[in-house]
Amino acid sequence: MLTPEAAAVVRATLPVIGGAIGDITPVFYRRMFDAHPELERDLFNRGNQARGDQQRALAGAIAAYATLLVDEGPDPRGVLARIAHKHASLGILPEQYPIVHEHLFAAIAQVLGDAVTPEVAAAWDEVYWDMADALVEIELGLYADAAVTPGDVWRTVLVRRRVQESPDTVSLELVAPDGGPLPAARPGQYVSVAVTLPDGARQIRQYSLTGSGAPDAWTVSVKAIPAGADRGGVAPAGEVSNHLHANAFEGDSLDVSAPFGELTLVEGENPLVLISAGIGITPMIGFLHHLRREGTTRRVVVLHADRSPARHAHRAELRALVDDIPTAELHRWYEDLGARPAEDRLRAGFIDLDGVDLPHDADAYLCGPVPFMTMVQAALLGRGITGDRIHHEVFGPAQEIAA
Repeated sequence: MLTPEAAAVVRATLPVIGGAIGDITPVFYRRMFDAHPELERDLFNRGNQARGDQQRALAGAIAAYATLLVDEGPDPRGVLARIAHKHASLGILPEQYPIVHEHLFAAIAQVLGDAVTPEVAAAWDEVYWDMADALVEIELGLYADAAVTPGDVWRTVLVRRRVQESPDTVSLELVAPDGGPLPAARPGQYVSVAVTLPDGARQIRQYSLTGSGAPDAWTVSVKAIPAGADRGGVAPAGEVSNHLHANAFEGDSLDVSAPFGELTLVEGENPLVLISAGIGITPMIGFLHHLRREGTTRRVVVLHADRSPARHAHRAELRALVDDIPTAELHRWYEDLGARPAEDRLRAGFIDLDGVDLPHDADAYLCGPVPFMTMVQAALLGRGITGDRIHHEVFGPAQEIAA
């Protein structure tokens, strides 16, 4: 918690610093990467840096945390779980936080100049270390739960099987080299995969676990990402996803982290609504494997939207999983339905919840592009599912979906 004096200064300067944080974070990253090029090469996602996603995510997290600290509302640590799990999956250590502090505060001073008085700097210093200390505490707990030494999350696995799930998506079944069991994961969690690219950079990405929960294997699905238009510019192609598509085959080894991720199923008897679009189907596949394995009696409403049946990764697996759960039902929407006739639960166009019977007491899980999840969340709220029962996963730097 902040001292009363610091809280007063932060409250007074939050509009200025919060408003400038979007200008501060690019300067911060550039300063830090100039001093520590190995962080950009071997730890941070270069694609997200190029698009500005990482900068926007950091700016949003700092502003949200500072606001919660001074507003005396919900526990500000509640906004840190997703960040802490991501950090743990990367093997972040406590000693890396002073590096961030040094370059972040130098960037604040560079952007705001004389507005950063000693009192302002000291107050925001308290904000940073309150946030950093909270993250360190959560991350150390995650390492303990995973039974690993802090930061030592990596293991070598072998690709046992590769399956083409759609034209641009493959699944990789991963096993330990000695054939022994792999650490158990909760449904909905992910692992990080680290690869060495042709230029020598070690880049890391996270992939949801989609497999059946067999103790000797993990399964991840990887969608190849081409370069494309993004916010008026050109988004770079997916470095790691394309590398895995071209190079990960049966018998190859990969460096993979222990499982992490805070998006896990709420236990109980309440109905479940699982809503996904495109590759956002992957955590839902993990949920459904778990529900089938547990013999659930909960009502499960599964909704998925995709470009076409041919582009729908895990299409047959999704159908089989729902068929094996007596209390589950599946609804699908395809932008291009092709020659297939539309049916009650197979529709052309974009997802539309109006014709779907959704239980108001359900726990809902969303995964897909942020605009998709924003639209679906609004529809769920309009159908009486309260915000505390709506959970989502964002593939990429932490972003919030609009309420």
